[in-house]
Amino acid sequence: MKQYATRVMAVAMTITCGWAAAQSNVTIYGVADAGFVHESGGAAGSVDKISSGVGSGSRLGFKGKEDLGGGVAAFFQLENGYNIDTGSAGQGGLLFGRQAYVGLSSTALGTVTLGRQYSPLYATLRDVVDPFEIGLSGNVLNIIPGYTRVDNMVQYASPRLAGFSADLAYGAGESAVSSKRNRQWGASVRYVANGLNVTLSKHSKNDTLAKDAANYTMLVAKYKFGAFSVDLARGIDRGLAGARANDTVLGATATQGANTVLASYIVHDDTRSTNRDARQWALGYLYALSKRTDLYASYGHIANRNGALYTVGNGTESGSGNAATNIGVRHRF
Repeated sequence: MKQYATRVMAVAMTITCGWAAAQSNVTIYGVADAGFVHESGGAAGSVDKISSGVGSGSRLGFKGKEDLGGGVAAFFQLENGYNIDTGSAGQGGLLFGRQAYVGLSSTALGTVTLGRQYSPLYATLRDVVDPFEIGLSGNVLNIIPGYTRVDNMVQYASPRLAGFSADLAYGAGESAVSSKRNRQWGASVRYVANGLNVTLSKHSKNDTLAKDAANYTMLVAKYKFGAFSVDLARGIDRGLAGARANDTVLGATATQGANTVLASYIVHDDTRSTNRDARQWALGYLYALSKRTDLYASYGHIANRNGALYTVGNGTESGSGNAATNIGVRHRF
């Protein structure tokens, strides 16, 4: 762990020194998030703990951009995940397990990035579908597969034209046996104008033998009016080994001054004969102490049916039972 911390600090010092010498546009940023988590309804009974990244995953990141002229720029982002409750590394100990990519952008042609990145489907769930933004006990990933990060990915993001834009991503499986093994691809098409956001996203992932593939497609409409926003999403899951399900998400957000209230309801309809359905409802409250610091509280509950085993997690953990309460503080820097 000491060697891991030394590597992170070495990278930080190298980037910072380079910025000072070359006067490049480099930013150091992060999130420090810790909270109390109470879980119930699992095999272990009630569980109480202090956790990291309950609302948003704790992180330390570096990003930079160089203007190349003519509306073209080069940029990079490196983001390390850590557990603030223990000081240990997140994402299985990867140095930059949250994100690591480099790219080129053009105001006329769009953006191309290469590296470890978020999938277009995950970005849609976080930014459009989920009022909890993939955090707290209302997290939509408690039930919906997000295919969060993709290694070895190249992604193209188009410029916006008349309110329309699109993302296209390909993740190479990099198997010596077959290029189809572990291969992933995803895409999103969206229309954004006058408070309305309509987005269609899809993700596909081959298994390790390239004999089966999991596919998820979601259509969402979100409308923001003043301090309120509501969204309705419909997802179709075609998973491995014949898994079949339909998901419906209803979300809402209301902000008044420093106060924000979040709510969501998810219906998971297993269309197989097993009929392992689930229903999740969640409420959350945020209080902004400043532009960078807030307090949060949330409660989420899942009603599993016919042997379904979905658990209520948060921004970092998958959870141990079908209900959870979160209370904590989040600081962005």
